[in-house]
Amino acid sequence: MASGFFALLDDISALVKASAASLDDIPAQVTKTTGKVSGIVIDDTAVTPKYVVGLDPSRELSIIYQIAKKSLINKLFILTPAALLLGYFAPWAITPILMFGGAYLCFEGYEKVHSLFSKSHAVDVESEQVKTITPEELEKERVAGAVRTDIILSAEIIAIAYSQVADQKVVNQIAVMVAVAIFITVAVYGFVGLLVKADDIGVHLTQDKYPPLTRKLGRGIVKFMPRFLNILSYVGTAAMLWVGAEIIAHGIPVTSHLLHELEHALADIPAVAWLAKALACAIAGILIGFVVEKLVVLFKKVFRKQ
Repeated sequence: MASGFFALLDDISALVKASAASLDDIPAQVTKTTGKVSGIVIDDTAVTPKYVVGLDPSRELSIIYQIAKKSLINKLFILTPAALLLGYFAPWAITPILMFGGAYLCFEGYEKVHSLFSKSHAVDVESEQVKTITPEELEKERVAGAVRTDIILSAEIIAIAYSQVADQKVVNQIAVMVAVAIFITVAVYGFVGLLVKADDIGVHLTQDKYPPLTRKLGRGIVKFMPRFLNILSYVGTAAMLWVGAEIIAHGIPVTSHLLHELEHALADIPAVAWLAKALACAIAGILIGFVVEKLVVLFKKVFRKQ
C-alpha cells in the first residue's frame, strides 16, 4: 500500500515538473508571437489616433481608454474563445472569416482614399438625412468606428497567436493568447495615449520655469505633433489597405505563393522586400475596396427598391 502511495506521489511530481517546464516556455512563445504580429501592431497604432482628431482635447485620454477597454474585452472574451472553439471544431472556418475581415478593412481604406481625392462631396438628399450631432454623439460614433476597425486587427492578432500554439496543450494556448492580448493592448493604446497628449507635454515644457533649451523643445513638439498626427492618419489608411489585402492574399494559395516569391526574390534587401510587399498589398487593397464598395452600393439599391 505504501509503495503504491509513493509511486502515485512520484507520478504527481513528474506531472507537476512537466507542467512547470511547459509553463516556463510561455514567455518565449509570447515573445515569438508578438514578433509575428508586429506589422499589425504598427498598423493598429497608426490607425487609432485619427479617431480623436478634432475632438475635445480634455476627452482624448478618456476616448483612448474606452477604445482600449473594449479592445481588450473583445480579445479576451470574444476572439480568444472563438479562436479556440473554431480551432477545435472547425479549423477550416478561421481563414474565410479573416478574409471577410480583410475585405472590410480594404473597404474602409478605399472609402477614405476616395473621400481624400474626390472633388465632389455633394450629399444625396434622397438617400441621406443631414443631421447635427452633439459632441457626445460624435464621440460615441468615433469610439464605435475605432472598435469596429480594431476588432478586425485584433482578430488577426489572435488568429496568429493561436497558429503559434495550435499544437500545444489547451492551458498553454489560453495562457499565451491571454498574455499576447493584454501585452499588445497595453502597449498599443499606451503609446497612442502618449502620442495624442504629446502636444500637451510640449505646452507644459514651454513654461518659464524650464531652461531655454527645454522651452525650445516644447515649442518644437507643439508645432510638430499636428503634422505628425496628420501624417499618421495617412499611414493608418495605407495600413488598412495593406493589412486587409495581405490577409486576403494569405487565404488564397496562388496569391500567398506570389507574395512569398516576391519576398524571396528580394530577400537580400529586406527593406526593399518589405516595401515591395506593402506597396503591392496596398494597391491590391484599393482594388478590393473598390469592388466591395460597388457591391455595397448595389445591395443598398436592391434593398431600397424592396
